[in-house]
Amino acid sequence: MDSKISFRVWGRQALFTDPVTKIGGEKFSYQVPTYEAIKGIIKSIYWKPTLIWHIDRIRVMKPIRTQSKSTKPLDWNGGNTLAIYTFLQDVEYQVEAHFEWNEHWEELAGDRNFGKHIAIARRMLERGGRQDIFLGTRDCQGYVEPCEFGSPSRDGKAGFYDEIDNLDFGLMFHSFGYPEETGKPELVSRFWMANMKNGVIEFPSVNESAGCLKTRFIRKMQPEKPFKRGENVKPVEDEAKELGL
Repeated sequence: MDSKISFRVWGRQALFTDPVTKIGGEKFSYQVPTYEAIKGIIKSIYWKPTLIWHIDRIRVMKPIRTQSKSTKPLDWNGGNTLAIYTFLQDVEYQVEAHFEWNEHWEELAGDRNFGKHIAIARRMLERGGRQDIFLGTRDCQGYVEPCEFGSPSRDGKAGFYDEIDNLDFGLMFHSFGYPEETGKPELVSRFWMANMKNGVIEFPSVNESAGCLKTRFIRKMQPEKPFKRGENVKPVEDEAKELGL
């Protein structure tokens, strides 16, 4: 069974925040999207607790450019403060991802209808997503549409980095591990040594044991709430019927 989807996502600006820069109240974007940011985009296209999305690879289509702007974020003590945020400008990426069943929710075993889920996911992608798309932060609106991975950009051009055999980005944040998906009562963060080959970044799987991901324990954490089909989880058959699938 093929649970893969591929799409392009683009926007006027993006902010994939390097956590190191948050300490002083400023924000500086990573040069490329994180796994967690792309996963958030896919979950805005279509998500249910029955499944877990995995990002296989992304392709960077446009040159990496940045622009710094003065902002007035909310202060912890009330009111606003002044800060400098550095955004990526005019971004476009191609994404390839797939989903797997979330085996940690046996209550949702009856909702594991592959055909219905993939059909709804592709329909939502065609419609531009079920929820608003954001590129790292709510300040950066994004847009999605289906595409074939490896195809030209929206303006018909090849990827800017297609002929560059390797670019290293050093240690980058990868993703969070939540108890709803890991089955462990803890919250962890994952990091990895990111690199791009011919414009493509291939992400290590969160299920890999090869040591590509460096995991850091944050705190003990329990799942927010139990999921039950027909109560707080709508049966996928009902959703598909409403969409005419």
